[in-house]
Amino acid sequence: MILELPLSGKIGVAHMGYHHLTESERYFISKRMRSGETLRGIALEMGRSASTLSRELRRNSTTHDGAYRPSKAQDYAVARRRRCRRGSRFREEIWSWVRVLLRRKWSPEQIAWGLQASGTSQMNLRTIYRYIKRDRAAGGVLWKHTRIMSKYGRKRYRSVEGRGMLAGKRHISERPAEVAPRLRLGHWEGDTVMGADMHHCLLTLVERRSGYAVVKKLQARTMHEATVGLLMALQEHQAKMKTITFDNGTEFHDYKILEEIYPVKCYFATPYHSWERGSNENFNGLLRQYFPKGVCLSKVTQVECDAVAQELNNRPRKRLGFKTPHQVYHGVRRGVALGVSILGVNLSPDFPRNDANSLPVN
Repeated sequence: MILELPLSGKIGVAHMGYHHLTESERYFISKRMRSGETLRGIALEMGRSASTLSRELRRNSTTHDGAYRPSKAQDYAVARRRRCRRGSRFREEIWSWVRVLLRRKWSPEQIAWGLQASGTSQMNLRTIYRYIKRDRAAGGVLWKHTRIMSKYGRKRYRSVEGRGMLAGKRHISERPAEVAPRLRLGHWEGDTVMGADMHHCLLTLVERRSGYAVVKKLQARTMHEATVGLLMALQEHQAKMKTITFDNGTEFHDYKILEEIYPVKCYFATPYHSWERGSNENFNGLLRQYFPKGVCLSKVTQVECDAVAQELNNRPRKRLGFKTPHQVYHGVRRGVALGVSILGVNLSPDFPRNDANSLPVN
């Protein structure tokens, strides 16, 4: 039995003031509703008002059938906020001064300092940089009066790589000592495999001890898509997921949502050290037998992903004494996997197989 703590940490204590529901709270609501808990009971656990939850269900339930799906609810809420977003909180007079000072070759930092020191505005330099970028996208020339905007995106000499950086991420060196020797089940590695369109991709999760793998189809390599896929995998395998070690891609930066809902700890490998996730990298290579590089994944379905994962999970491995990942993961002591027909895998005739020539190329 898994002990679930309320997200607020306090039972029956309502928040002072109103705050928008977060994505993790929406998943918590959905999970508790499926277990049969009442809205009032869920609200007490979360430290929220029951009317807040009632309003959430009324506004963000799926339109075609009225069911509450947390991923859809998050999409609806974000879209609604974008549609009603307020305009700039700075007067046009302030922006006029910004444009004048930019043409006088002042840097955004100097302009922000001048506005704040004079008591005119609390505008910060990032706001000014965003304004310059929007002006440039619209065909403006303010960027030509700056020293560095014309070089935006160029990597500076000896600069520190900033991609994948997120404060508070646990490094792989912080993992429990039991993870490295692969003696116990429950420790996983995660990554994404891209298609030719650099948009659709596959989320791969591999259990280190057994080599058992889960493959989820993602519509895009984004934090939202990756989080939804990971939550689905955790819902299916939560009893055997203690840790997950991810690649440093930004799509995994919502890992705290996973930790709030399930008893799992997330870690991140060192950038450009793919060997630290050897199990995952090896599996991705096996997966490429079915989805070679250069193949678009837009038409691949979750059913096909499940079928490929099942076939690979039932392929005997030398390091396991020629047992299959399925046998080790599920504790099956007898039986030898001899073929697809014995395993019960039923791939459709037009499904991509090992022969690269049979794969659809878009």
